[in-house]
Amino acid sequence: MDDAIPEAHVRAAALDWLNKVTLDGTLTVTRSQLRDDFHIHEARFPLVDAGRGIRKPRGWSAALSILTPAPKGTPSRPYDDSKGADGLHRYKLRRDERGAAENEGLRSAMLQQVPLTWFYGIRPSIYQAIFAVYLVGEEPDEAQFIMALTEEQRQFQPGSRVEAALRQYLVTMTHRRLHQQVFASQVMVAYQTRCAVCSLNHRELLDAAHIIPDSQPNGDAVITNALALRKLHHAAYDRNILGIRPDYTVQIHHRLLGEIDGPMLRHGLQDHHGRRLMKLPVSKRERPDTDRLLERYEGFLAA
Repeated sequence: MDDAIPEAHVRAAALDWLNKVTLDGTLTVTRSQLRDDFHIHEARFPLVDAGRGIRKPRGWSAALSILTPAPKGTPSRPYDDSKGADGLHRYKLRRDERGAAENEGLRSAMLQQVPLTWFYGIRPSIYQAIFAVYLVGEEPDEAQFIMALTEEQRQFQPGSRVEAALRQYLVTMTHRRLHQQVFASQVMVAYQTRCAVCSLNHRELLDAAHIIPDSQPNGDAVITNALALRKLHHAAYDRNILGIRPDYTVQIHHRLLGEIDGPMLRHGLQDHHGRRLMKLPVSKRERPDTDRLLERYEGFLAA
């Protein structure tokens, strides 16, 4: 089946399918979805291979997708992907004999400049789909490919040292395309795609909100420094209209409690005053850090 369909047709159809299934990259996908749910001409066409990080369908000239598994109890990953001196991301080649054909599939994808999908592990068998990405260079001595995660990065000549301002620009694009999306998906998975304050269950209306902003010390992009919040609550939290005590109780700024301004204010904010959060991660290790909540709550009181 793999070698009976034009590669370009499958790539385009796969990207279209992923765009719909993930709401343009905002929802995660499972390994079972990637294995069973995508079809071409009514036939199942897996987007990942079992036990392999690189999917090169039989008879194809180039790879279709790459996969980085989630860590197993440790921050380290099987593939030591990282940023280079030019600010672009790297993807490691397989170094074992079985990986030769897969590496060649990546090399062909680089030479042909065909789009790849990167499945980045959030949890075991749960992935953030980063698409489309391109391989724009190879560093044989380091056994790795250079990746472009945005169209702007594709226009840059990779593999060389650049001045600090340009490197920061490239790093910022990687942060937005990869790290922010991964962080948001980690938070949504932990909160089962529900708002911590009101339990709303619509991903399009939810944000992954930092407790301590990432621009401040202790503002790490970790689940314990985050809350899943509907956009109204996120804006109110950022502006110290809504506060959350370390015991997970919601407080609304006193100047809003006496206002009369329709059902949105009443039901969206005022009614939550004095109530505990309606949704928290099941795992206690992933619940909001009380020290961070206290630090942020003190800012709310000062405001």
